[in-house]
Amino acid sequence: MKHTIRLAFLSLCCLLLLASCNGGGGASDEILVGEYGSLTGDKATFGISTKNGIDMAVDEINAAGGVLGKKIRVIVEDDRGDSTEAATVVTKLITKDKVVAVLGEVASSSSKAAGPVAQLNMIPMISPSSTNPDVTRAGDYIFRVCFIDPFQGFVMAKFAATTQKYTKVAVLRDIKSDYSVGLADAFIESFKKLGGTIVTDQSYSQGDTDFNAQLTSIKPTKPEAIFLPGYYTEVGLIARQAKKQGITVPLLGGDGWDSPKLVEIGGKDLEGAFFSNHSSMDDPSPVIQKFSAGYKKRFNVASDALAALGYDSAMVLFDAMKRAGTTEGPKLRDAIAQTKDFSGVTGKITLDAERNANKPAVVLEIKDGKFVYRETISPEAE
Repeated sequence: MKHTIRLAFLSLCCLLLLASCNGGGGASDEILVGEYGSLTGDKATFGISTKNGIDMAVDEINAAGGVLGKKIRVIVEDDRGDSTEAATVVTKLITKDKVVAVLGEVASSSSKAAGPVAQLNMIPMISPSSTNPDVTRAGDYIFRVCFIDPFQGFVMAKFAATTQKYTKVAVLRDIKSDYSVGLADAFIESFKKLGGTIVTDQSYSQGDTDFNAQLTSIKPTKPEAIFLPGYYTEVGLIARQAKKQGITVPLLGGDGWDSPKLVEIGGKDLEGAFFSNHSSMDDPSPVIQKFSAGYKKRFNVASDALAALGYDSAMVLFDAMKRAGTTEGPKLRDAIAQTKDFSGVTGKITLDAERNANKPAVVLEIKDGKFVYRETISPEAE
């Protein structure tokens, strides 16, 4: 009897060992990848666009035979735009679901919360579009396929000072958002270097709906523009309340504006505003137009830069898996780090020593309720 129990125990141990070596925690013909994002909440359009882009990449790669002879399966978790929840769901993806890599997030605060979890477990994480510099500083397993805020801040400062000839700008930032605070600081530093003056630096907190006190403080400073490095919900409300106060100067912002909800909320009060972004869907590039057409056909809505970055983040990961010849953490990490001149929808992607993508940005204008291309600014300009 004891011998039988001992054999059963040894057999169970062998099964568990085999399962742990299965390369992703799922069936032997699958590679499990985790994805987390804000699929609900006040930043839901970010998470949905990113998920759609990743879904397109997964279907495309699986239709071509998968990776390393296996199909990719993505396990998706909704963090509801909450940074604490982001860390929780990534912990679950890694420790329970046994994913070999993680894709996400858009919001920098969420990526900063979840990144240390991936780093501790030696699981590569690729953010499609978190731009705060601190995201990849969590460790050498954390990557991104987008530019970072010091560059994005420079882009909008250069556009304001050089293209638009503004000399006086007010700033209104979200102090609860790492993204907004970092981008505001970067813009201010670059704008001052270009000879501009910041007439006032006001703040609000994510979730606020009344911005009249801040706008009342801004109005007498007579800025030529207001820099709003926030997310689309608050930006739309601010635009409406600014016009009601008689503030008619252009609004400037960053990639956190990239959502169809922005114009739904702000309406005509956003006309003539400008923001930086990762790409323009108006770009005649065959790669962008092919992606846009495929996205429109599948989801019946226009694609955006966040969808394109979601697609690119997944494709960079799959390319690294192929080059590594394995999904084992350290080797996969090394392969991602060696990404160079990868042809993505958002341009050629080369990751630098800090695991950030070196790529240009575009400036878009809101015209007749649409995001219209104005100009491209490259890292060389900085």
